[in-house]
Amino acid sequence: MRSIWNGAISFGLVSIGIKLVNATENHSISFRQIHTADGGRIRYRKVCELEEKEVTAAEIGKAYEAADGTLVPITDEDLASLPLPTAKTIEIVGFVPASSIDPLQMDAAYYLSANGVPAAKPYTLLREALKRSEKVAVAKFALRGRERLGMLRVVDDVIAMHGLLWPDEIRSTEDVAPDAGVTVREAELDLADALMDTLGEVDLDSLHDDYRAAVEAMIAAKAEGGVVPEEVPAEPGGGKVIDLMAALENSVRVAKEARGEGGREVAEVTPIKARKRAAAAPKPGGADAKKSTAAAKKTVPKKSASGADKSTATKSTTAKSTAEKSSATKSTAKKTSATKSTATKSTTARSTAAGSAAEKSTAKKSTAKKTTAKKRATA
Repeated sequence: MRSIWNGAISFGLVSIGIKLVNATENHSISFRQIHTADGGRIRYRKVCELEEKEVTAAEIGKAYEAADGTLVPITDEDLASLPLPTAKTIEIVGFVPASSIDPLQMDAAYYLSANGVPAAKPYTLLREALKRSEKVAVAKFALRGRERLGMLRVVDDVIAMHGLLWPDEIRSTEDVAPDAGVTVREAELDLADALMDTLGEVDLDSLHDDYRAAVEAMIAAKAEGGVVPEEVPAEPGGGKVIDLMAALENSVRVAKEARGEGGREVAEVTPIKARKRAAAAPKPGGADAKKSTAAAKKTVPKKSASGADKSTATKSTTAKSTAEKSSATKSTAKKTSATKSTATKSTTARSTAAGSAAEKSTAKKSTAKKTTAKKRATA
């Protein structure tokens, strides 16, 4: 591996010549910018804005821009002349337990390699001392124009160094935590513990970047003129508030099934928004509780002690139903009879009245005939 920095570790009066190499590498897929109209590459050229012409790397230097926009030129000689003891030295300032280092401070990682045969013995001495103490070394070093903080620890048979952020570079957690009024029940914690136990440990070597693999497959398909794999639609529900207990129970079941263990029954996951607000539970011993108990006694029938009681109750219910139906039939018959009687009386009355009127009309006609006959006789 190519070294990016050469110097020495200062361990008290012991100096250990080392080479610094990157311990990590980036596997992200990079893209070029193109002109979408014709596919031409878009390139950046470094142009001097005063002369309006492109300049080479040898003609480019450093400068610090002041608050008013003034540029203050800074040369490599200016930086090299600074009284910085860590310019070419990793200076160990102390040893602390690894647990005292906040992971938030960890930055880039490097391997420290012994630079030559004379450095092998002191390098091994420091490595073994770190192993036996079960501590890490805190050091200061300068890299890429700035002084940095580092942590030295042993990885296999190599001393590794993690760059650390300075304490004042870690932001406060203020206003980041959720509302303090949120509480978690013991039952929910128990289910969360069960889920953690079921998921168990993970082999980090078995994990891989699925997104990068999908991008590589898509690029290969487009390069060969094939069909680009269709995107698998993501399941909806991001950020939806659900029944936490049911979600935990389902998670435990799925995790157990994935490990070949028997799972529980599927718990129904109900969105909280769709739930109806439950009525307030009556206080124990209060008036509401007594009313609720009385209502329950009236509404819910007592269970029969035996099958005979159930049969008797069934027969009684049937008898009552038959009696009610008979009573209803008799009542209907009475109403029908009364209606017919009323109609008959009404018809008879009408007939009598009609007969009386006819008799009166006949009498009047007879009288009129007699009168006419008398007048003719007289004449």
